[in-house]
Amino acid sequence: MSAEPASNLLRRPGPPDPVPDSDRPKAFDPRFTDVVPPRARLVSLYDQAVFSEGPVWWSARNILVWSDIEGRRVLGWHPDGCVRVVIDAAPFINGNTVDRNGDLIHCEHGNRRLSRTTPDGRSSPVVETYEGRRFNAPNDVVCAADGALWFTDPAYGLRLPRQGALAESDLGHHSVYRFDPSTGRVRRMADLGQPNGLAFSPNERTLYVSDTSRTEGGDGHTIHAYPVGDDHSLGEPRIFAEIEPCVPDGFRGDHRGWIWTSSGSGVQVFSAEGHRLGLIPTPQVCSNCCFGPGERRLFITAQAHLYAVDLAGD
Repeated sequence: MSAEPASNLLRRPGPPDPVPDSDRPKAFDPRFTDVVPPRARLVSLYDQAVFSEGPVWWSARNILVWSDIEGRRVLGWHPDGCVRVVIDAAPFINGNTVDRNGDLIHCEHGNRRLSRTTPDGRSSPVVETYEGRRFNAPNDVVCAADGALWFTDPAYGLRLPRQGALAESDLGHHSVYRFDPSTGRVRRMADLGQPNGLAFSPNERTLYVSDTSRTEGGDGHTIHAYPVGDDHSLGEPRIFAEIEPCVPDGFRGDHRGWIWTSSGSGVQVFSAEGHRLGLIPTPQVCSNCCFGPGERRLFITAQAHLYAVDLAGD
């Protein structure tokens, strides 16, 4: 896995491209229009990926990073509009986050582990096994305020050769884990049909995790809300939202406690109470989203595309 090759320019600097076939944002609650005004328009920042996922704003480099899982690259969009390869020959990297040191943390389907990339381009493994057995294919990851890394481990990378390698699970379960870098301890926190996206509430007393087992013949197309105890344990979950069409792949929470989730129709937005507030339609099935600095822009991954829409904020 190499970082920043010499010939890494994929898009030259310049303004974003319009998306003429995109629909206007749809509000189901007046609060939505205070944040996503009716005039907001989707723009295309890049459209040459194979399968886009895992967007995150990397403040240390002032770029938006996302994965082209099937293209086996991690890409970076710069504020001047150019797109460059951040990591080439990637091991089917899916979700990304930034840890408390400012390093990128990756979910590697290919190597079935979490890894890190430092701002100067050095890479290293973070955690590779649970109780001596390899993970399935870590999918998405978030960093808590205490520095712990919480991540999901479904089986997609073991069943889809275009996103990993065919193999049997060493574990026999699909779980949510907590890794404490200060102790090296990995805890199995919860099991789901196919755990996928995850995010914390602003006070980190609730962990949201999506179950996307509908894609594997199950019935999961839901976001579950788990209460988080003082010892980081997870209580009995409740169903926060059921997503139609398709499934809630990746999602993000904002400072209000709203959940912004991918779906087959675009980014669906829910209040902290689980009320559907609005929709930002996308021409393709949306896979994930994240905020830029100050939550003033939403970046959206959808198949070959990286989209963005400017927000009004509070």
